Amino acid sequence: MTFLKYISPLRALRDLRGYLATRKRHELWFMILALLVTFAVIVVFVKDSHVPVPYQKNIIYVDSWPITRTQAEIRAKQKVDEAKRQAEEAAFLERQKKRQAEFKKYDDWLEKHGI
Repeated sequence: MTFLKYISPLRALRDLRGYLATRKRHELWFMILALLVTFAVIVVFVKDSHVPVPYQKNIIYVDSWPITRTQAEIRAKQKVDEAKRQAEEAAFLERQKKRQAEFKKYDDWLEKHGI
């Protein structure tokens, strides 16, 4: 492992200083400009990669009923709720069928082109 004895930060700095001393002035300015542009691009990518998660409220609504309500009131409310649930389920199934049809269209196109 005699290779590792030649590696040191001081030697690297001396080598860099020697290299920069042989460069012309305009080459150094272009090097600084290139480093600044590269650093700016990296900073923009790092800054852009941080996307905060949007806060979403999770509100749960609860019906407040008096203890004195009758079985007829309970059944009437359940019928209304069941009708709402069935309408929501039908709308969901309709959206699901529409989405499946879109994917089927893309799948058929891909199959037609041999993919």
